[in-house]
Amino acid sequence: MINTTWLRSFCTLVEVGHFTRTAERLHMTQSGVSQHVRKLEDQLETALLFREGKQFSLTDAGQRLYAEGRTIIQALSNLEQRVADDPAYEGLVRVMSPGSVGLKLYPHLLELQRQYPKLVIDYRFAPNTDIERAISDDRIDIGFMTSASTLEDVSCQPIAKESLLLVTPADVVEPSWEALTKLGFIDHPDGAHHAGMLLGANYSEFQHSNLFKTKGFSNQIGLILEPVSMGLGFTVLPAHAVEAFQNPQLVRIHRLAVPVNETLHLAVRRERPLQNRMNTVIAETRKCLQIPCLK
Repeated sequence: MINTTWLRSFCTLVEVGHFTRTAERLHMTQSGVSQHVRKLEDQLETALLFREGKQFSLTDAGQRLYAEGRTIIQALSNLEQRVADDPAYEGLVRVMSPGSVGLKLYPHLLELQRQYPKLVIDYRFAPNTDIERAISDDRIDIGFMTSASTLEDVSCQPIAKESLLLVTPADVVEPSWEALTKLGFIDHPDGAHHAGMLLGANYSEFQHSNLFKTKGFSNQIGLILEPVSMGLGFTVLPAHAVEAFQNPQLVRIHRLAVPVNETLHLAVRRERPLQNRMNTVIAETRKCLQIPCLK
């Protein structure tokens, strides 16, 4: 019978792709990882890896073992989760979301952690592609995405909507096309996408955000409205990012004739049971966003 500890080391090595990082993840030494792989090879009487210096690739036998072995390791992990004690307010929960929804959720989750100090929230901001990959690679427990994942092992369900808002300096009363063109655009990583969605639905002249002169750029969600507040340009942002701005009197929010929303999706690893502490965080998220639990 194959030793499951050796098999776990082998599967982790294949997924991580590096002996040292595998050892770090498994809290082992690098030589220990190598020893587990060699013991598997000795037991199975076949090579599993082509070793090329510090690099490696899988033999045909290694590919077959990984394809079957990862399913076994996942099943054992799921069994451990179901059998083990599973407190609702203790342990680490790893969360990732785009910046705007993070500005809304993170303070509420910190308050939850203050109430239950044994609960630890690890919250990171990232774009959708990074979030779905992190879920697939088991680097996070819960993701919130503004588009549904395309990965087969990531399960998504829509849980909320967030409005996109046109934001100008406070002295702009009427956001005509001419006024926006004169102002210029304060760009950000999702700037072209957000502008395309909102302005494309409300201005017949709009074709692409590059029609506007770029008057600034920030990849920090909390800083994007600073140049707008100083009269340097306009931007389009999700509502939670706008609500978090500390000087709202310096900007003007324009709700246009055709409202446009982004759908927020809850993303988790498919067929992976959620531990109680993760369900606690999801429940707090629903409460924060003031939405009913989906059936």
